[in-house]
Amino acid sequence: MKPYNIVYSIPWNLFLITLGSIILSVGIKAIIIPHGMITGGFSGMGLLIYYNSGILTPGIWYMILNVPVFIIGWKFISKRFLYYSIFGASVLTLFIDLVNFQIPITDQWLAALAGGTLVGVGAGLIFRSLGSGGGNDIISILLNQKYSLRIGTYNFIFNFVLFFCSFGFLDTDIILYSMATSYVASQAIESCMALFNQRKMILIISKNPKAIADEIMKKLQRGATFLKGTGAYTGEAKDVILTVANTYQIKRIEEIVFNIDSDAFVITENTFNVLGKGFSRRKVY
Repeated sequence: MKPYNIVYSIPWNLFLITLGSIILSVGIKAIIIPHGMITGGFSGMGLLIYYNSGILTPGIWYMILNVPVFIIGWKFISKRFLYYSIFGASVLTLFIDLVNFQIPITDQWLAALAGGTLVGVGAGLIFRSLGSGGGNDIISILLNQKYSLRIGTYNFIFNFVLFFCSFGFLDTDIILYSMATSYVASQAIESCMALFNQRKMILIISKNPKAIADEIMKKLQRGATFLKGTGAYTGEAKDVILTVANTYQIKRIEEIVFNIDSDAFVITENTFNVLGKGFSRRKVY
């Protein structure tokens, strides 16, 4: 029997999608719309249509724009992803129309910062599920799965094109504030995606690799691998230690290394995600 994994459980995914949709909706209805700004993605397109037509509601326009991308999600990702995304789009549409209060922010820059943060955190929580909030999320996840294009990066590029096309429909100042909001949101999304996943890859070159590796495995319960290397100047064969740790363990590894070999060479690299036993499992939509 396979061990239970909450990441793939239906209640956990529905919880992430619902919570993210609520936060995102508050950012849009309580901050973005009162200040006349637009968000990015399909919700931004819906707001642009709503501002210029005055008919229906932002939530209904968002659902209408979702129809073609649901077909894309069904064909290119998975049925499970589509079901979660339909739920996400429905919840987001509902809460966008239900939220009827405003957060009293008078400064436009503060509104851009606060609105972008709420939108980004909400979208980031949804992205951590096995579904999406519909709209541009489906396209960005597809590109991330197929071409490893970072979700926040794609969203910012798409939004830049959207804002460029908004000239003539909105005031220039509003468009610039909206672009600032989009940038803040893209950074918040990336932070949510990296939360609890970022690890450090550490390479250690030492004259005592076996002793260092033994201490890392014993004291930190972390695995280590020997990579075969050769000194460029001396031509001497070396065992280079490769290990992966979280940010809280870096200093302990440095203490282990330099207590054993004060002349050791330690290289630390950031990693966005580590898949495998003891770390994250591969996320399958």
